[in-house]
Amino acid sequence: MRRGQRRLPRRSASTSPLLSNLVKLSVNVNKVATIRNSRGGTVPSVLEAVNVCVDAGAPGITVHPRADARHITKADVGEIAAYLKPLKGRIEFNIEGDVRPDLLQLVHAVKPDQCTLVPVKPGEITSQAGWSPDTPREALARAVAELREDGVRVSLFVDPQEASIRWAANMGADRIELYTEPFARAFERGDTHARESFTAYERAAELAHSLGLGVNAGHDLDLDNLVLFRRLPHLDEVSIGHALISHAVFVGLARSVRDFLDVLAG
Repeated sequence: MRRGQRRLPRRSASTSPLLSNLVKLSVNVNKVATIRNSRGGTVPSVLEAVNVCVDAGAPGITVHPRADARHITKADVGEIAAYLKPLKGRIEFNIEGDVRPDLLQLVHAVKPDQCTLVPVKPGEITSQAGWSPDTPREALARAVAELREDGVRVSLFVDPQEASIRWAANMGADRIELYTEPFARAFERGDTHARESFTAYERAAELAHSLGLGVNAGHDLDLDNLVLFRRLPHLDEVSIGHALISHAVFVGLARSVRDFLDVLAG
């Protein structure tokens, strides 16, 4: 055990039948790693954050290990995977990332429940868009196929557009993750804009479902806009990090997780 790291209890992570059919929450713990890395050392512990989220009822954990390791590291991924392994089937582990060899090698080694493949632009702070339908097919299609063969569910990060969703289906993905920043910005402009944007996402979700794709969503979803977005048809899972961790600064991490679960539960 590293200096400054608390021994974590193994949680039972029982799931209430009442919550089993609701939209699932996958907590992105990248921001905890960002705070740790800004100072160096092991505080705050990402693994402890995962434990708190699981104990508070979160049914999923998400990480996005970037090439520059500016937040989540390879070591973090290994530790989280080991911690969640006894909870497999109750707590899902989702690894996000681009199609780079070291990331794919890590995913194959860890075998999370889901891998969400996202496009990454050099120098970006966070994701800016979904995959373009004109993305060269060979490398990405091979990555999708190999992950699925290894028992990993594959989700592709896309914009809520017909061409993008049909492209994801043709790539052999199991699910899509709808890029929701446009919805979040529309929500900020008022009810009319929010509902116009939400209608576009409804069409996207219906199309994805008709093509046999599961539907995830993420990016800038928060306690306010999630009240509307949770109504999206066929929505399986939302991945939330920045808003949840920001809320946790004021109310604590466990309370923040429960607040988001409460919104999803209506």
